[in-house]
Amino acid sequence: MSRIFAAALAAALCSTQVAAQDAPPATVALTLDEALAAARQNSPALEAASADLRASSAARTVAGLRPNPSIEAQTENVAGSGAYRGIDSAETTVGFALPIELGGKRSARIGLAEAQGARARIDAAIADADVTLRVTQAYVAAVAAERRLGIARAQAGIAAEAYRAARIRVSAGRASPIEQQRADVLRINAEAAAARAERDTAVARDTLARLIGRPVVAGLDLAWFDRIDGYGPVARTSVDGTLALAAADAEVATADAQVGLVRSQRIPDVTLSAGARRLEATNDTAAVFGVSIPLPLFNNGSAGVAQARAERDRADARRRMARIDAEQAISAAEAEVANAAADARNATGPALAAAVETARIARIGYREGKFGQLDLLDAERTLAETRAAAVDALAAWHDARARLQRLTGAAPTITKD
Repeated sequence: MSRIFAAALAAALCSTQVAAQDAPPATVALTLDEALAAARQNSPALEAASADLRASSAARTVAGLRPNPSIEAQTENVAGSGAYRGIDSAETTVGFALPIELGGKRSARIGLAEAQGARARIDAAIADADVTLRVTQAYVAAVAAERRLGIARAQAGIAAEAYRAARIRVSAGRASPIEQQRADVLRINAEAAAARAERDTAVARDTLARLIGRPVVAGLDLAWFDRIDGYGPVARTSVDGTLALAAADAEVATADAQVGLVRSQRIPDVTLSAGARRLEATNDTAAVFGVSIPLPLFNNGSAGVAQARAERDRADARRRMARIDAEQAISAAEAEVANAAADARNATGPALAAAVETARIARIGYREGKFGQLDLLDAERTLAETRAAAVDALAAWHDARARLQRLTGAAPTITKD
């Protein structure tokens, strides 16, 4: 009788363990690429970046426009006294004034607008990279939560079967009531853990749904989560051409353009005017020509140039700081990816295989009466913990790789409009 009971319990545990494998669904409803595509269509950050690009394009057009001419009208010698009473001696002048920009102000404005437009395109690429990182991390968290939920449910099933077996053994007088109480505690804790895993999974899926702008109602790509591409790059990635350094370069280019614009503004502009004057007293008309040149007596622009140069020096210093920070971050991220890949391979390879073999031996030994119930439960619990550790290791590797890809993302090629 005891052999039949043991065989039945072992069979139940084995069936529960098979359910814990969490085989991926035959049809994947939402892959990471699909999630990223949906996020790019619904991301407010990318909408803001697109608006910045349109604004910078309009700013480039505005910078290339020349100053508007003006029409001037002036009446003199009216509403006075004596001969100038009334409008009999009025002199009316109607003219046309055209500002002439000197010192290369228009080209300097265009250069600054193009530098700012280049920065806007880099900012758009940075926004896209940030969205990619955030969605990838949310996707990894959702898949990992589903994996943990499967393990927790399997563990709850094992604990329920162990409690039922302990209750039968105690009723038959073949075990102490303490064994039943211990199994009941394990069952309650396992059910609580499964319920907690369900809530964590729901939160993770809701977070992903908010980022991609649509509900996540079907399964995720569990097979993608299990793949490990490698131990990280063997050669150090250069910081040149990355988004982080490109943003710093754009700041320096913008500061340089600002210096050029301030220098050009030191050259006074000339306003040419031409018109016609009508003399009311004689009913004659005469041409009027004029030139207006501002005198830089109080503000000659030297302070503005000094300010622009200081801001350019600040941008250059920040660029050097950005290079150092990026090199350190990339180096640390590469080491983290390599370590996470090694941990994931170990957790999903030798460690998991050893835990599976231990559980198999424990089931056989329990069936043959060589091991007690505690030995079997301990082996099953170790297997569940090892699987959970494997999920954590895989999640850490995916997260580390996503952060490394964000750091090493290539900057877009900037071409002048």
